[in-house]
Amino acid sequence: MAATYRTIKDVVEHETVIRRSRFICALAPAESEEAAQAFIAERKRRHADATHNCSAYVIAGGPRRSDDDGEPGGTAGTPMLEMLIRRGYADIVAVVTRYFGGILLGAGGLARAYGGAVGAALDRAMPVEMVPASLVTVTVDHAQAGRLENDLRASPYRLRSVDYGARVTFEVAVARHLLPSFEEWLATATAGRATTAQGGLVYLPG
Repeated sequence: MAATYRTIKDVVEHETVIRRSRFICALAPAESEEAAQAFIAERKRRHADATHNCSAYVIAGGPRRSDDDGEPGGTAGTPMLEMLIRRGYADIVAVVTRYFGGILLGAGGLARAYGGAVGAALDRAMPVEMVPASLVTVTVDHAQAGRLENDLRASPYRLRSVDYGARVTFEVAVARHLLPSFEEWLATATAGRATTAQGGLVYLPG
């Protein structure tokens, strides 16, 4: 069964200083690997003079990747990634920029610094709970379409698209725990004349 997860709506940035090294963590929502990589590239351009720009991202139902960007293997990207996963986040990217302060931290110190930088930024983020939902295709005759479209737009169910063909097809995202009540609502709204088919998995804010 698909699980819920957390993400964020907006970019969050927080800086910590550890033994004179500056660790600047930036978090951003990322619904795809391309979005995550674009954010990483932008942070690297912004902090091109930094010693390191280490990164990690988790895409819901997709890849989980990390990059040490020149730090000793496993001391930066991996603890960053582990922090995101341990806190239950997905569709999120983290970049920790380090400006070296002249004091070596050692492998353990680096891991704590990078993982801790992500944790401190997450503490300042506003989490959004995402719940699994099904894409439901609803088909009705043209005579019912206008009223049903208005009813759907006013309902708690997410209307994603409308296709006016020989019959009218609506694509609706319905949180899985609301599927029984949606079927009852739809039967009432259309006097039982709609047909439905369940499609793929998506996620909605809870």
